[in-house]
Amino acid sequence: MNFKTNQAFGNNIKNNFKGIFRILILCTLKSTLISLLLAFSFNAQAEFSTDLTEIEHRPNAPRFSLPDMDGKLHQLSDYRGKPVIISFWATWCPPCLIEIPHLNRAWEKLKDDDVVMLFVNINEAKETIEAYEKKVPINLTILRDETAGQLHNWNMIGLPAAFIIDPEGRVVYQALGERLWDSDEMLDKVRALKVKPTEKPNKTIEPKTT
Repeated sequence: MNFKTNQAFGNNIKNNFKGIFRILILCTLKSTLISLLLAFSFNAQAEFSTDLTEIEHRPNAPRFSLPDMDGKLHQLSDYRGKPVIISFWATWCPPCLIEIPHLNRAWEKLKDDDVVMLFVNINEAKETIEAYEKKVPINLTILRDETAGQLHNWNMIGLPAAFIIDPEGRVVYQALGERLWDSDEMLDKVRALKVKPTEKPNKTIEPKTT
């Protein structure tokens, strides 16, 4: 082997080692990043609350008439006789994004239990929501409050915010901030509100729609 061949051979080995070294560094960085993301995910989930604040005097829920993504109007009175979870959200809200998978899983658990879940977007155009859905799957009935009128009606001070309505149209629980909605601890409280076969929901006078 002459000098040039030997030098070329040595350069090849050196280049191969550099390539292997780069791959090891990238793999190590990737592994570290995944570990950090998983740790963050688990910590974020661990910090999620399963608490629901009970509203002792159970006021009548504010009435509304809001369109879904197809333009069909939904009124809260349409769901009289069933427990209703109403969650208010927006695409710009980071806690809402974190909460969506839990809400999707909650709906999978509740969809056969005669419970309603409504996902009310606040103050955003239909096109904005549609673009968001392409990136973030949402398996819930989305209603649109493009004027943000419900913020005042429900006395909300931030998002996400959720309210649980009993079959008689009264607010039983509220949750301000993200929650672990697929927790059976929470969902059992909702299921417990269902009307028993021997019972009928009382008629209550609802406040006027604003």
